[in-house]
Amino acid sequence: MTDTTPIAGQEAPLTSMKVADLQALAAGLQIRGARSLRKGALIEAIEAARTSAEPEAVAAEAPAEAVEEQSAPVEPSAPEAEAPAFAVDETPAVTEDDRTEAAASEAPAPEATEAEQSSSPSVPELSLDDLVLPPARGEASEQDDARDEDQGRAGQRKRGRGRGRRGRGADNEQSTDSAEPAAKQEEAPAEQSSDAQDDEQQGGRRQRGRSRGRGGEQAQGRTETPQAQDAQSDDETDEQRRSRGGRYRDRKRGRGGAEDTEPEIAADDVLLPIAGILDVLDNYAFVRTSGYLPGPNDVYVSLAQVKKYQLRKGDAVVGAIRQPREGENQHGRQKFNAIVRFDAINGQSPEEPRQRPDFDSLTALYPQERLRLETSEDRVATRLMDLFAPIGKGTRGLIVAPPKSGKSIVLEQVAAAVAKNSPDVHLMVVLIDERPEEVTHMQRTIQGEVVAATFDLPADDQTTVAELAIERAKRLVELGHDVVVLLDGVTQLCRAYNLAAPASGRILPGGVDASALTPVRRFFGSAKNVENGGSLTILATAMIGTGSKTEDTILESFAGTGNMELRLSRDIADKRVFPAIDISHSQTLREEQLLTPQEVEATWSIRRGLTGGNALLSLEAVLARVASTTTNAEFLASVAKQPIRAAKA
Repeated sequence: MTDTTPIAGQEAPLTSMKVADLQALAAGLQIRGARSLRKGALIEAIEAARTSAEPEAVAAEAPAEAVEEQSAPVEPSAPEAEAPAFAVDETPAVTEDDRTEAAASEAPAPEATEAEQSSSPSVPELSLDDLVLPPARGEASEQDDARDEDQGRAGQRKRGRGRGRRGRGADNEQSTDSAEPAAKQEEAPAEQSSDAQDDEQQGGRRQRGRSRGRGGEQAQGRTETPQAQDAQSDDETDEQRRSRGGRYRDRKRGRGGAEDTEPEIAADDVLLPIAGILDVLDNYAFVRTSGYLPGPNDVYVSLAQVKKYQLRKGDAVVGAIRQPREGENQHGRQKFNAIVRFDAINGQSPEEPRQRPDFDSLTALYPQERLRLETSEDRVATRLMDLFAPIGKGTRGLIVAPPKSGKSIVLEQVAAAVAKNSPDVHLMVVLIDERPEEVTHMQRTIQGEVVAATFDLPADDQTTVAELAIERAKRLVELGHDVVVLLDGVTQLCRAYNLAAPASGRILPGGVDASALTPVRRFFGSAKNVENGGSLTILATAMIGTGSKTEDTILESFAGTGNMELRLSRDIADKRVFPAIDISHSQTLREEQLLTPQEVEATWSIRRGLTGGNALLSLEAVLARVASTTTNAEFLASVAKQPIRAAKA
């Protein structure tokens, strides 16, 4: 029976129709390349196609009426098969999917009569790809269009809504293009998409259309016309345009796609335990299992898992991965194993970190609890620091030292004192641009965590180590722990950022880019004494006295940022007097909150007595009194009896 149902929106003026409707109408008129035409050119092509199609439609209508009157089956001839599907078509056996398509349109197709059903066996069965009706716009489609317009997506209409939503939920909104009708049939193999997601989404719908009437089996050797092949290639081109981003970017993001699902563990899977520090990047995350730098055994973590467990950069993760089966991923692109189970995060269950506060929202206070550095009578450097430059939990201090002044020895003694006097404090020593032998010495002598990036590593690796180390310290502070970070040093880290960071155009004296100082200042500014428990103490070294303008610029940028400063003198070190501490220029802000009243009185009297004197002679006078006592308490008692005066040069 002849299909005389008008196409939806065909009687309306073409100028008042939307681009999506015009494209659907052009597909029914067999206008190739309609999706790439503008609205004006599309209207002209439709009018031209209508003008040329009218004589053919009139010529084809007469044979169709004759077919209706005959009760005997009539074999379709080749010219009839070439007739446009929207004008005249032999109605095939109506299936369940065909009735679903007809019910979804505004103008449903008439049901087949008994005479037509009796004559249908002699007519070759056509599949959905061979018989394509123009997409009808029902009320549900108009509501979807209104919602799309409210969301600013009026230019990205979903084509073929009737077919695209058959057997699909509302969550899978995939655009499908209606294929053009068949004109000349010839044998062609079924094309398979190279992309896994396109094969799953688009190819699945096409396979369902091919398997109708066959009990769900996929048809093999299906014939496909050249026009249908062109339409399929247009579909693939459109999908490629969508995958490149911009106006046609992929919309599966945030809709419960395959990348957001949790890995499933089968009964026969062998799980291997893993542990490391989480490094969150832009689009993915990794568990660094071999330190703070990327390694071949790192474990992949998806962003969906990061959001689910509210993971942050620097978290200590303990979990499990699936052991690869024999021959698995030999030729694939997967390089890292993915984590399939989280056992602990920062020593807690995976659910507990969701309740932790954000480090940046913690209230900072002045240091109030003292970190004792005095250990033994022969460790003179820490004894002097304990009196003239005390540190507390939350101190942000600078150790300003020229080369060969003994700053590494002072840093080592401070680390040993913190590890001995405060075993509950988490100690981290971060070495940037350091000598490999110095790193080995620190790892063997310090009872704490040593994070190092030697001078032979690229600048990107040095900055990566520093960032991940400070993030690890922040995560511990969020849990209420006290952390002490010893950084060696600020100057080397600024140089690394100056090489790794892109140029901002603002160059400071010495060739230092202004943007290279910001991350280092952020690192140094992380030190704080948290109001409700926990603290982050940072002692960093800064290089001076080399004659480089770069070092002076870096030191000037950190002026006034710390609340403690320890100065080492090159002149004193050249006389082989160690520790080469310049007592007059070493101090701590609000030291009275850390020292006892007796210590404050004794140290202030010593400073008054050393004012105006030679730095070397003043240090020698203090060192002579310290050497005669075994503890700082005895030293303060002797100062109270006999004050120390500066010796005249």
